[in-house]
Amino acid sequence: MEGAAPTGYNAVRMTEEWFELDADPAHVAREREKARALRKTAWWQRRVQRGLCAWCGRKVPARELTMDHVVPVARGGRSVKGNVVASCKDCNTRKKLMTPADQLMMKPVHPPSED
Repeated sequence: MEGAAPTGYNAVRMTEEWFELDADPAHVAREREKARALRKTAWWQRRVQRGLCAWCGRKVPARELTMDHVVPVARGGRSVKGNVVASCKDCNTRKKLMTPADQLMMKPVHPPSED
């Protein structure tokens, strides 16, 4: 499904590699372990029980929410309360390795007209 992009995103720009990833495997493994521990905390359980996606604001069943790192671990992000949000699977998949700033750059400057 290469080249396919969600509505409102530019498919060509999504397939271009405009940032490099040199993630330290030890850092990624360490942060994934921290994320597993964080998922078991009462703090995370309260976030998930709200049933709200941090990105799109949709109300979804708690079991369908995933832990999403605002700054991805592969880009140096950490598994700490200030860097993780509850996200629906659609938003988490769409976001991939992007930060919120990257996502803003992916949106079209001028939305397509309905001519």
